[in-house]
Order: sequence, then structure tokens, then C-alpha cells
Amino acid sequence: MTMILDIQQLYVHFPVSSTVIRAVDGVDINIEQSETLAIIGESGSGKSVLGLALLGLLPANCIVNGVIRYHGDNLLTLSENELEMIRGRKIAWVPQNPTGAMNPSMTVGNQIGEPISLHIEKDKTKIRKKVLELLQFVRIIPPEERIDSYPYSFSGGMLQRSLVAMGISGHPEVLVADEPTKGIDIMNKQAITYLLRVLREEGITLIIITHDLPFVQNFADRIAVMYSGRIVEIRGRQEFFDGPLHPYSRGLLRSLPENGLHPIPSGTEDSEENDGGCRFRFRCTSAIERCRVEPPLIHLLEGSAVRCWLYE
Repeated sequence: MTMILDIQQLYVHFPVSSTVIRAVDGVDINIEQSETLAIIGESGSGKSVLGLALLGLLPANCIVNGVIRYHGDNLLTLSENELEMIRGRKIAWVPQNPTGAMNPSMTVGNQIGEPISLHIEKDKTKIRKKVLELLQFVRIIPPEERIDSYPYSFSGGMLQRSLVAMGISGHPEVLVADEPTKGIDIMNKQAITYLLRVLREEGITLIIITHDLPFVQNFADRIAVMYSGRIVEIRGRQEFFDGPLHPYSRGLLRSLPENGLHPIPSGTEDSEENDGGCRFRFRCTSAIERCRVEPPLIHLLEGSAVRCWLYE
């Protein structure tokens, strides 16, 4: 397969008062064309910040270093004008919190049509036709009656599907979806899953940022687990769910209802700012003395890697 994104030693740090929040701290991962990659982990692990970095949507006060290559070009060296030609057209973003993401003063149709008018088509009649097709595709029907509606009249599930329509309206190669199933009922979750499956079958590269393990269990090709700004495991989907390697990954699966709802142990006060060792060691039941030193990402079988001394 062809590599579409190659992320090398990516750091995203936020200076706050007298300290620095290391939201993304040395991430290395590559993504193949037409692959579906799920990035999982608890809140605050850096998943969404990593996704925003791919589109150059980070706030101005953060410090970003590393390489994000898209078809060989380093996105971090591009100007804002150059990024505008990629954002929405080549790499698109579906944010979480659809209520907050939509502009309440614009119709849903106009918001879906913005990427089309920016990147593809200027004719308003053709744009409207395309928006109607997109609304039909994401099952907001009848589209003719909904295209001129405002966000307040849509349910949460309809808004989430509208964001998917907006994300794909520019025909991107890569779609980054942040928590696409969060806060919606089972029927809308099934609808979102169906839409993403169709997009995957059409060859779009999908990066799904989520904490919804049952969702990715039957959907992703590979899974990347993030903890405290770092990727601690990368595995094929089946291999991951058959036997996760990293102690944190095992804890995530053990916390599922079908596995007994076993909580991951809480850490100590030192767990946030440690002395450079493994960041999970304060919560890890398998910690050894060597965990005082940060382990590298150890590559195992093809496509698999784990950041843990137990697998050296």
C-alpha cells in the first residue's frame, strides 16, 4: 500500500504559567492510503490535539515540532495559504460536539456548501445540487426540506451526520473524525457507522479519534493507543482485541462492561510530572525497576509496536 501520512517525532506543547503541557510528546506513526486507523485513549491523552495538528488547526500559542508528511510534503513547513488548499480539500476534519461546531446563524446547507465553494465549484446552483446529494447520502431526508434549516432545528444525531457531510463535501483523501459516536443514541451511532463504512469502501483514508472501543472493534484496520501524549501501542484490530500488549491497553479492555468493568488503578501525585520514566508506571501492576527509564517504541511484527520494557 502507499503511505499517505508519515508522522515523525511530533511534539505539541502548550506553555501554561510556569509549566508546559506536553499534549503530544514524540509521536511516530505512518498511515497507509485507504486505511482506517483508530486512535484510542482516555480523555487528555492527546488524541484530539494530534488530529488538529494534521490540519494545522492548533492555537497560535502552542509549540509544534517534528514532521507531518502528506504525500512527501511536510505540512508543518507550509504557509497558511498553502494549508488552506489542503484543509477540507485533501484532509478534512469532523469535530466532536456538533452543537458547538455548527454556526447557529447559517443554514446547514450553506455550511455544508462552504468547502465546495472554496475548493471545487463557484456556481451556486451546482453547489446547492451537491449539498442536496450530500444530505441524501447522510440520510437527512427529505433534503429539499432540510437544506435551508438552521442547526437549532436538528437533533444531535442529525447535526453529527451534517458534520460528516461537511467533511466529505470537498472530496478529501483523508477524513479525521473526532469522537464521531459520542453523545448520540444507538440508532444514530449505527447511521454514523454505516456512513463511515461507505466512505472506507470508497477508498477514503479514515482516522477515527475515539474512546468507543466497541465501535472500533468491528471497524478499524489498525489501532493506535495513546497515553499521556505518546503512542504506547500500535496493532492490527484483531490482534489488539485478541491480546493487547501494553498494560494500559489491557486495562482499557478490562474496563469494558463485558469484561467485568475493572477500573485502571489511579496514579500518585507524581504521575503527571515524573522523572522521565514510563508515564504509565504509577498505575501499572506490571511495573519493574527499569520503568524509571522511558522505553522506546519497540517494533515487533509488521505494523505492530509497543512502548514497554516487557517486550524488549
